[in-house]
Amino acid sequence: MYRLNVKKFGFALGLTGALIYLGCMIVMATAGKEASITFFNSLAHGLDVTSIIRMDVPLWEALIGIIQIFILGWLIGACIAAFYNAQIKNK
Repeated sequence: MYRLNVKKFGFALGLTGALIYLGCMIVMATAGKEASITFFNSLAHGLDVTSIIRMDVPLWEALIGIIQIFILGWLIGACIAAFYNAQIKNK
């Protein structure tokens, strides 16, 4: 079996999470409140997000969110790769 590069896998997962976060920002900025609620309700398997959706998110808060998602994604990806590599038997 091949070993995963922990840093690269973490970076890939972190960047993917940041892109998804950016996609959410774009949906909310372009679709409006009602369409955003419909979109996120369908993603959440019918969970009603009406009471928790916020349309007036400041830009600085959104940028901090992207950074936080990237860091969490990197840490999760690095853990997955490290756990995967730990299970590989060396010959």
